[in-house]
Amino acid sequence: MTARYENPADPAGSPELVIDVRNLSKSFGSKKVVDDVSLSVRRGEIYGFLGPNGSGKTTCIRLMCGLLTPDSGSGACLGFDIVRESERIKRRVGYMTQRFSFWEDLTIRENLEFVARLFEMKERKAAVDRALENLGLHGRSNQLTGTLSGGWKQHLALAACMLHAPDLLLLDEPTAGVDPTARRDFWEELHRLAAQGISVLVSTHYMDEAERCHKLAYIAYGKLLVKGTAREIVASQRLHTLSVSGDELNALSARLEGAPGVEQTVMFGSALHVSGRDEQALRRAVAAVAGQRRVQDAETSLEDVFIYMMRHSRDNFEAAR
Repeated sequence: MTARYENPADPAGSPELVIDVRNLSKSFGSKKVVDDVSLSVRRGEIYGFLGPNGSGKTTCIRLMCGLLTPDSGSGACLGFDIVRESERIKRRVGYMTQRFSFWEDLTIRENLEFVARLFEMKERKAAVDRALENLGLHGRSNQLTGTLSGGWKQHLALAACMLHAPDLLLLDEPTAGVDPTARRDFWEELHRLAAQGISVLVSTHYMDEAERCHKLAYIAYGKLLVKGTAREIVASQRLHTLSVSGDELNALSARLEGAPGVEQTVMFGSALHVSGRDEQALRRAVAAVAGQRRVQDAETSLEDVFIYMMRHSRDNFEAAR
């Protein structure tokens, strides 16, 4: 795909903030789904949101962009107040949900034309033609949507998001259920958009996708626990990791659980990753039970950290059940 979108955003990647929110909170009934979140996103930045299912990622994204009204907190998105000027924000945002929501008995072109009418676009045909060309859909424009593969449906959903030339994209687990090649193509497209000054907020569970974001935020049960680049987030947890290879690694993992210095054991293919913050205690614990197995220093990965943070996050929704 070779996209060049016409967009009023500065293609040079201005450092200005497109989102700047402070102390956002939101409850549904007795559950506080977002709890005192502050965050900023720059123009042309791809910002990834990580966290367990039900952690408040999607609600947080919607609050930041004026799609939901916070119970408390304040901020601006695209220069507009997220509470008082939410309608002005919505006109400049493209939103792609995890659930595919187009009409499968219409063609690709017919679906895009319908979306263009919803946006009340004046030059609908030109906008649809441009979207078809930009996302590599022109040759399939008359194909019924219901016959598309998951990857091509994803192309259609992104094309619909881009019809009105938004400055900001909100993507809610956009590549769930899509094959690796289609996911790679999708992320290459996101980086092309970011290079043109379009900002992207995306929630994902895929670690390879998270590592392709410029910045990340980890949210668990409504709380923003850490934010920064992937490298900064890994460093913030101060975990040391050893990789153990050999026989009966499941049994070894069970023996290491709860040992002094061992805070986590995770199988990665044919190796066992053992992590902890006290490096010397970790080495002693592994050496005591490793036997003839091979033990190597390993670079702590974002996935190691993600699993560690999930296991150490307190579910503050339990009291509301």
